[in-house]
This record gives sequence, structure tokens and C-alpha cells, in this order.
Amino acid sequence: MSDLGKVDREFFEEYIYPNLGAERADVALGPQHGVDFGVIDLGAAGRGESDGADADRQALVLASDPVFVMPSLGFERAAWFAFHILMSDVAVSGLAPTHLAVDLNLPPEITDEEFATVWETFDAEARDLGVSVVTGHTARYAGCTYPMVGGATAMAVGDLDDVVRPDGARPGNRLLITKGPAIETTGLLSIQFEELLDLPEATVEAAQERFYDMSPVEDALVAARAGEVSAMHDATEGGVHGALVEMARAAGVRLDVDRDAIPVQPGVREACEFFDVDPWSAISEGTLLATVAPEDASDVLAALSEAGIPAADVGEVGEGEGVYVDGDRVEHPEEDPFWGTFEEYMGRLDA
Repeated sequence: MSDLGKVDREFFEEYIYPNLGAERADVALGPQHGVDFGVIDLGAAGRGESDGADADRQALVLASDPVFVMPSLGFERAAWFAFHILMSDVAVSGLAPTHLAVDLNLPPEITDEEFATVWETFDAEARDLGVSVVTGHTARYAGCTYPMVGGATAMAVGDLDDVVRPDGARPGNRLLITKGPAIETTGLLSIQFEELLDLPEATVEAAQERFYDMSPVEDALVAARAGEVSAMHDATEGGVHGALVEMARAAGVRLDVDRDAIPVQPGVREACEFFDVDPWSAISEGTLLATVAPEDASDVLAALSEAGIPAADVGEVGEGEGVYVDGDRVEHPEEDPFWGTFEEYMGRLDA
């Protein structure tokens, strides 16, 4: 188990996977390491009481994540990012998010006005996506600190046949990537540590513009509507390399990737070089990986382009296993460099 960030695969398989409670026939997709969401077959859950065939095809997709609020971003901007983190893992199912349950364990120092900004931003973003908050818990507690101030479960209800499974990549599919590496790393570090950045002003501005790229929700929904998408995954902890390995492992396939084909957004290279972070293994919330039927790849890319989302065809799904970038095998990063860098530079700010 790594010291910071998500638990690794070995920890998951030793401690979590063997202990998942009761086995139920309605769990169409359960927990797996590196997989974004779970699925309940609502037809199976209520079989015998169903009103018809359509009800048998309904699915409930669920994903749980921390509520991540960084006050230094400003509470409105921090809340926007916190909300979209929660929506991301459900959106990569191809179903639009519909419901949200939120547990807020707030630090004692948060003021009513600050909380109002957070919650009003959640409300505005939820209305924009058609998401309803259905339950939750809100309290201030001693010992609770930023940025992890609770947890939430996002949900999507839709047709089971429309769910894009995380293990669905098939040989012959094309691999598409939106936005490229280190989107979250660049956006957060360049804003949080702006006063420490020794970079040209235009470069800093470009790096900070990555902030509102840090949501793959639109990417996933646009892609799923545009063509036959067999699998999607967002590049969170472990970055693009980690996401590639997780996607290949989930489907039991090989991915061959052309690194030069992957888009890199303005400010990313310079910011990652300044912070001495490997952009390919650093957290990149906002970056979407999608495997697509070859005949639909151009349609999906066109739809993403029309939506203003940078994307490219960067490789192919093949028989076998593992990830090969420019012919060299890539393994899952042992630790995401973002967390250590964040702690180091917080210390410099406090010094």
C-alpha cells in the first residue's frame, strides 16, 4: 500500500476484494481495482415484480468518491471541481448522472457563508446536468480538515444495454484520448502555488487555464452518444499511464499507444518540468480514455471536436495483455507524484 493516494492493487486484492458482503444476483458489476463504477441490474433486483420487459433492462450505476474541497482555490471554484469529481466516474458508464447522495463532514472553521458558496455551486452544477440530490448528511466535526471533507455517491439510472462497461475494450478497437496528460496536476499546482512559480506570465496563465478542463463528464457523454464506445476510463491517480494499464487489465487486452499522437495542452509540459513531476504518471482528472469501434472513431472524434474537446486517435486494442507505448512496456506507477509534490510545496508556502 502506498503512503498517499489510492490503495494499490495488491492491497485491494488482499484486504478489500475478499470482503464484499453478501453475494447478490442483481450486482451486474462489482468492485474491481481501477474500475470507476458499479452497476445494479434493477430488473434482477425486482424480478417477479416487474411491470414488463423495459423494466428488466433498467440499470443503476453508482460511484463513490471523497468530497475534495481546496479553499485556496476560492470556494466557488473549489466546489465546481469537487462536484465534477463526483460526477466523473458515473459519466464514464455512458449514462448521464441523475442522482447524488452527499455526506459533508466539515471542519469547524468553515463559515456559514463559505458553506453557502459550496452548496449553491453544487446546486447550480447539478441543475445544469439534470442531477437531483436525494439524501445526505451535513455537520461540522472536530478533527475534520480540508481538502477531504466527506464523501458522496453519484448515480445514473438508464438502460442496462446502454452502459459502457469498463472491461469492454475489444481487439481491433481504436484508442482515443481527450486533453492529454497531467490536466489536474497542472491546473491545481499552478493555481495553488502561483506565487512560487518561476515561469513566464503567459505560461502560468496557460497552466491555470487547465483548471476548467478537469472534468471528463462532457467528454464521456459526447463520446457515448457519437458512436460505438466499448469502454471508457478517466485518468485520475496514476495519470495516463495508470489509466491505460487499468483499462487493459480490466478487459484482458493489449494496448499499443503512440505517445506523439497524444495531445498535450498548453502549460502542461512547462508546469510539470518546474514541479519536477512526470506528466504521464501524474493525476489527470479531466482526461478520458475511450476504446471505440474502428468504423466509428472518426465520428466520435468529430463530435468531441464540435464540443470543443481536444482528442486524438492514439493507438489500438490488440490480443494479449499489457500496455506498450512506442513499443516499450509501461507498468502502473507505484505512486502518483502529485501528492508528494503537493505536500512539499505546501511546506514551502508555510515556511
